[in-house]
Order: sequence, then C-alpha cells, then structure tokens
Amino acid sequence: MWRSLRTAAWLGWQIESNWASPALFALYSIIKPLTSAAILVVMFGMVTQGNFGSPAFAYMYIGNAFYMYVGAIIAGMAQSVVDDRERFRTLKSMYVAPVNIPLYLTGRGVARFLTTTLSVLVTIAFGVAFLKLQVNPAEVRWGLLFASLCIGIAMLAMMGLVLASIVLTIAHGSWLVGEAVAGALYLFCGAVFPLDALPWWLRPVGYLMPVTYWLELVRRALAGRVAQQYPSLSGFSDGVLVALLILMTAVLGLVAAATFRRCDHIARERGLIDRTTNY
Repeated sequence: MWRSLRTAAWLGWQIESNWASPALFALYSIIKPLTSAAILVVMFGMVTQGNFGSPAFAYMYIGNAFYMYVGAIIAGMAQSVVDDRERFRTLKSMYVAPVNIPLYLTGRGVARFLTTTLSVLVTIAFGVAFLKLQVNPAEVRWGLLFASLCIGIAMLAMMGLVLASIVLTIAHGSWLVGEAVAGALYLFCGAVFPLDALPWWLRPVGYLMPVTYWLELVRRALAGRVAQQYPSLSGFSDGVLVALLILMTAVLGLVAAATFRRCDHIARERGLIDRTTNY
C-alpha cells in the first residue's frame, strides 16, 4: 500500500513538472497563482478604492489562496483517471499490476498538493509584501495551521477519490467533472465571501461542506482577528471546528470507499477501464 502511494506521488510529480525545464516550471508556478489572484485583487481594489488593509481583503485573499488546493487535488485526482485511460492509455495496465488503485489515485493527488504548495506560499508572500495582507509570522498559530492542513488535505483526497471513482464510470465528458465540482464549491464554501452573503436558502449548502470549516480554520490560524470579525462561524470554537472537520473527513472516507467499490464494479462490468473516446 505504501509503495503504491509513494510511486503514484512520484509519477504524478514527473507528469506535472517534466513538461518543461526546472527553471521554466518554477517560473510558471510563480506567475500562474499571482495572475489568478490578480483578478480578485483588481476587483476588490476597484470596489473599495484600494483599501487592501481591511479585514475583508484578508478574508478574501487567504480563502482564495488556499482554495487552490481544492481545485488541484479534487480536480487533479479526477483528471488522473482521464489522463491514464484516454491520454496515456495505461489505466488497464495499472489494474493488472500489483497496485492499490485507490491509493494510486490518492498518490496522484499528493503530487498536485506538492506543486500547489509552492503556488500558495508565493501568493501569501506576495500579499504580505505588496498588498498589506494582515498576516504576521510572529502571530501565526503554527500548530493550528499544520493540523488544519493535514486534516484538510486528507479531506480533499477523500473528496477527490469520490470524484475519481465516478469518472471511472463516465465515458464522455469525464474531464469536466472535477472542474465543475471545484467551481461549485468555490461559490458555496465561503472561499471569497462569508456564507452570510448567500441567500438564506443557500446557506445550509455551505454549512454541509467540510471545505467551509477547513478554510475557516486556516484563516484563524493565519489571521485570527480577521476571521473572527465575520459572523458565519464565529460561534464555533477552534476545537469544535477541528472536531467537525475530523468527523466529516471520516465520513467522507467511508463514502469514498463505498463509492469506489461500487464504481469500480460498474466500470469492470461495462468494459470502461480500457475504453478510449478520443477526447
């Protein structure tokens, strides 16, 4: 099991980083997140007349920066099924090799986590250096941040495994699934605005998503005073948020195992493991 996870992470890293020289890949990893964040920065600056020192900016900026993990891991694990089946046509070889497929898919997500970490660090550093982002390294709660990241990455891996399992059973348009889910979560989990900004009938959707609690913990760890100014989750203590996140991650783990078992059975019976659609 460990060998499957380790080898998949190494393979994923090779696929992600081997398309260009190390210098060009590093440049890409720096420029891409900054250009993505620049869209929100410009919009926020136009609306608030450049008030980047406000708590609202820190709330939005931190949430957007760490949301990159959501898209990278969830969509990346789903996309790895498409790549291996449609592009490289190696998924059928994985199935006949002594490889634990769920851990293999999780390992591909680990590779995405590693490449995205550089992007997140660059984005946060740029915000602190040039945009008055209210993150003081001396005040960061490193223990809470590390614990939140560990639990959150496990949670995202379970969500990614659910999506990857579903993609196994989809023959056409499967490459859209991961991006579509990541886009929907961006709206409902409070990545760039508090849940109170949503219509009252949509707020329960946000409270049911573990990503909501994970982003709140990350904000509290990096800029506690900023996160506490928003009422959405202010009534929850750090311990309650951590407990909720652990509970939701455990439930997601059970759901992911059951989903993969069912979708794997369907894919085998329908001959979808080695089917290519020229997408």
